[in-house]
Amino acid sequence: MTPQNIFAEQREFFLSEQTKPLKFRIKQLKKLKKTLLDNEKYLYEAIYKDFGKSKFETYATELSLIYSELNIAIKKLSKWMKPKKKRTNLANLPGKSYIIPEPLGVSLVIGAWNYPYQLSLIPVISAIAAGNTVIVKPSELSKNSSAVMAKILNRKFIPEILYVTEGGVKETQDLLKLNFDKIFFTGSVPVGKIIYKEAAKNLTPVTLELGGKSPTFVLKGANIKMTAKRIVWGKFLNAGQTCVATDYVLVDKSIETELLKEIKKQINIQFPSMEILPENYVQIINERNFDRLLKLIKPKQIYIGGTFDKSKRIIHPTVLHNISFDDSVMDDEIFGPILPVIPFENLENAIQKVKERPKPLALYIFASDKKLIKKIHSKISFGGGAVNDTVMQLTNGNLPFGGAGTSGTGNYHAYAGFQAFSHFKSILKKPFWFEPSLKYAPYSNKKMKWLKRLIE
Repeated sequence: MTPQNIFAEQREFFLSEQTKPLKFRIKQLKKLKKTLLDNEKYLYEAIYKDFGKSKFETYATELSLIYSELNIAIKKLSKWMKPKKKRTNLANLPGKSYIIPEPLGVSLVIGAWNYPYQLSLIPVISAIAAGNTVIVKPSELSKNSSAVMAKILNRKFIPEILYVTEGGVKETQDLLKLNFDKIFFTGSVPVGKIIYKEAAKNLTPVTLELGGKSPTFVLKGANIKMTAKRIVWGKFLNAGQTCVATDYVLVDKSIETELLKEIKKQINIQFPSMEILPENYVQIINERNFDRLLKLIKPKQIYIGGTFDKSKRIIHPTVLHNISFDDSVMDDEIFGPILPVIPFENLENAIQKVKERPKPLALYIFASDKKLIKKIHSKISFGGGAVNDTVMQLTNGNLPFGGAGTSGTGNYHAYAGFQAFSHFKSILKKPFWFEPSLKYAPYSNKKMKWLKRLIE
């Protein structure tokens, strides 16, 4: 079956209104969870072929988040679907006001390669919970993960509800020609602009989860040992191929040496040698990205790391120092296991340097001074972040996830995801037994005075 045929079938199925009842949605979410649980073995095998990713890291960074998202949706969907009362203004009393959520229709989810399961399936959970049908197009770069999702999901779900289609650029372009009711894309900024442009032709609402250079501030007063431990974990998780990973560190110059020494210690603890990396580390996705990353490593700037194995597409965790904002490593998002550390003497100047660049997807602060934390948060626009930790904000389903500016549009996760795939109808309900004459012609100065009293 072609994606065009699937789209037509999903449109017909959606118009039959079978996706709207709570019971139907819960059934699909439970089926999705059972399907994944029953096929974990194949999911582990496929992603290992793509990245050399261990079962532990696959479960921790992919499957556990998917199961958590499913559990929240199954538990709270009944509440999410209920009409919500809103305050009625004086002009409409004794009326009642409320909003009713309704599904948008046939949706398209385009996943990313760096977390192929999580970034493809969590938006699917949101779409199904909101009562939509879904076509999923995983990234072709993580080809084994894409293939296993297509195999297990297309076998368990009828295509009218959920269908995984594979392919590359051409197949994605063909999908974008279809008049979807919602498009959800996770990926790079340049591709996000193309998606946005194509969606505009049909006025299709879009959620874009993109990326950017996410800074981490380390200020005086921070616990250096814990700061280094959490930065190293978050940065080199998935070999740095994480959209919300620390892209670079801005550290108060007075504690730069201490921080660098502690980061080196933590790397030696967590990733002590190239020989054991395959057990708790992943490969760079392909040779093109591997070669791109190597060009960013200048020998004179290496503080630790810089070693690599091209045959295995592995780059050892690398920290660069003596870096300025003019270096090539600061031009674009790194998306790999390379961490530039830049000292600053004046926090205002450091903040200004970040503000001069596109809005980051994430921002992290390690500090104990509440005033300085508040200052950074108030001055810099970014998608989301954490204080005294990195990446872990993604594990809290109560926090919407999304970007700002070029790092993305819209939010998802839990209720925010339900909202992203829903339209909220605003309703005003009024009784027949009361109606003031003020709004009706003929108008007069007296009515004007009363209207001004009510409004002003």
